[in-house]
Order: sequence, then structure tokens, then C-alpha cells
Amino acid sequence: MNEAPSTAPVCYRHPSVETQLACTRCERPICVKCRVDAAVGFQCPECVKQGNKGVRPARTAFGGSRAGQLGYACQAIIAVNVLFLVVSAIFGGVPAIVGGGGWFGLLGSPTPVTDWGSVFGYAYYQDGVLHGVAAGEWYRLVTAMFINYGAVHLLLNMSLVATLGRYLERQLGPLRFLALYLIAGFGGNVAAYVFQPQNVNSAGASTATYGLVIAVIVLNRRLSLDAGPVIPLLVTNIIFTFSVPGISIAGHLGGLAAGAAAAAALAYPGLPRRALKQGLGCALVVAVIVAAAVARTSYLLS
Repeated sequence: MNEAPSTAPVCYRHPSVETQLACTRCERPICVKCRVDAAVGFQCPECVKQGNKGVRPARTAFGGSRAGQLGYACQAIIAVNVLFLVVSAIFGGVPAIVGGGGWFGLLGSPTPVTDWGSVFGYAYYQDGVLHGVAAGEWYRLVTAMFINYGAVHLLLNMSLVATLGRYLERQLGPLRFLALYLIAGFGGNVAAYVFQPQNVNSAGASTATYGLVIAVIVLNRRLSLDAGPVIPLLVTNIIFTFSVPGISIAGHLGGLAAGAAAAAALAYPGLPRRALKQGLGCALVVAVIVAAAVARTSYLLS
């Protein structure tokens, strides 16, 4: 005697699997493997996907992506700085790693990489050729923030990136944090270019990391959080800047100023169109910095 065919519903994704479950939205039968827990009952994968289309991803208080919690931007910054030191060691030998002639080995001996990428205005190299930002080497205003004079210099700067930078990246998201870091470093390098003698060079991530210190204070004030623990760090760094020979005072203070301006541009705009306001604010800061660099160039070439 033949059995009657089953009339039990089957999963719409697995026709061979009988089920008594159904999607609470579309009422299609779904099996245990396909069901997705919902506030009421279960939903099928298609309804969940359709519902998520209208849901905006979670953002930080400043409109940044939650991907900043992963710290990828900080890791990339540290990797680039380490790479530059490794290349400096390849071309400059041991002095590029251990330092030489500076405060406790902080300021290392120049190498071909530091000569190539450091900031200075307008001067002759030993080859008798004019070099510097005013000679058209504008890239120095960027590369200098990734070049450190020795391992101690690198460790001091990257420790700030690994601590303060991670906090800022969580608050701002990776893209806004990178904008802050690059604007601070760029502003510090331009300040060194503008205010230092044209034949004095400088380099280091300090221009950017000093911007991180002031940025934590700005963001915490905006969030009504206590910025007190960072104040001693800021004061210590300022004392360090003015007391240690060979430190670029203009570069450090320029990084502070640019970092504060960029942090304010990112922290204070509100909805609606917050991202647009933040972008315009950062663009204005960059425009002022570029104008200062152009004016300095015109002066040196006149």
C-alpha cells in the first residue's frame, strides 16, 4: 500500500526539509538553519537583508565609523614610521637606529633618508645643488612627519599614537582621525618651514603627535569629559620642547595649533550635514596652512 505524499510545508530555501516555522514578515516556511531570531518570532534571510537596507550603521558621537574601534589607522601610521626607520637604517647604518650626537640618543645622525625627507627651506647640498621646499620639494612638508631620528625618537612618538591615537580613532572613526593626524603633522612641518632658518632641517612624528595631545583635550571638553589627566602630558611636552637643544620649537607648536584647529573643526559641527561642515572646517585649516607655506616660498625666492 503506497503512502500518501506529505503535505507538510517545506523550507523555501531547502525544499527537502519539512518545517513548521514561518517568517513573521513574509510568512514563507523556513527551517531551523535559515531562521533568524527577531524581536517577535523568526524572519527569513531575505526579509532581514531587506530590513537592514534602511538601517544606517552605528556612528560615533562625532559621526565617525565604529570601525575606529579596530585601530587600523593607528596601526598603519605606526607601520609607515617603522618602515621609514628601517629604510633609514639600510642607508644610514647603526646611527639611524641608536641615534648619535643628540639628547640621550634622541636625535640621531642624518641619513640619506632624513636628508631627502626632512623639512628645510632653501639651501645647497654638498653636491652644489639647491634643495628644500622652496626649491620645489614640497613633499618634504608631508614626509617629515614620518621620519624619526633613531629608535628612541620613534618609540616616544609611536607610544602616543598607540595610546592617545587609539582613543581618538575610537571617538572620530578612522577617516576623521587620519585627517586630524595629517593636518597636525602638515601644520607643524609648515610652521618649521616658515619660522626656522632656511638652512635648518627638522623631522619627526612629533608635529603630528603633539596635535593628538591637544585633540584629546578638545574632544573631551566637547563631550563634557574630564581632560585633566592629559593636561600634565601637554605641559610636560611643552617644557620638553623649550628645554632640550635641537628640538624644533616651531614644529611642535605648529603641530599643537594645527591639531587644535582640526580637532575643533571635527568636534563642534552638529547635525544636519555634519560631515559636510567637518570637511569644510578641515579644508579651511589646510588652506590657511598652505597659504603660509606659499608666502614663505615667495619670500625665500624673492
